[in-house]
Amino acid sequence: MKKGRLIVISGPSGVGKGTVVKGLLARDPNTWLSVSATTRAIRPSETDGVQYHFISHEQFDRMIAEGQFLEYARYVNNCYGSPLEPIEQKLAEGRDVLLEIEVQGALQIKQKRPEAITVFIAAPSFEALAARLRGRRDTDEAAIALRLETAKEEYRIAPQYDYIVVNDDIETAVADVAAILRADTLRAENHLKELSLGGN
Repeated sequence: MKKGRLIVISGPSGVGKGTVVKGLLARDPNTWLSVSATTRAIRPSETDGVQYHFISHEQFDRMIAEGQFLEYARYVNNCYGSPLEPIEQKLAEGRDVLLEIEVQGALQIKQKRPEAITVFIAAPSFEALAARLRGRRDTDEAAIALRLETAKEEYRIAPQYDYIVVNDDIETAVADVAAILRADTLRAENHLKELSLGGN
């Protein structure tokens, strides 16, 4: 059975990563979304096990010690990580695995799994990013300022990704990422084992 692909979507808070991911999953129901673990507090609109697995700092540290994460990162005073076992299981089943993760974690995956497809989602401008964060109305101004400072560092790292997609229009951004994934399926190296050349 052909192994699935590891697809990483990341970028600063507020660029619309989650909306892009929803669009990709709607296009290809066979793609499996990895649910990250986090130590941050659950929001009223969230459900444990759906948006995240909400766990304590102690449990998170234990999972690190036991090697249970493919990647993990600290972001704005909280920890986030991708549980390894379910990811490996889905890849072995031949399903593509989609990870919506922090930039720190994406760089870890790029080092550990160079075959992973990494896509950085960017806002059309830094001003647009600030406006989106303030438009959420679920974060205080101090936290927004911290996220914007973090975003500056994340934009500097963006050139290390395989692709950068600007989310100015959500349908266009989803189509752009889908085109990247489609092109990847057509790469010569992905067909070499299936091709029978030389008449044999």
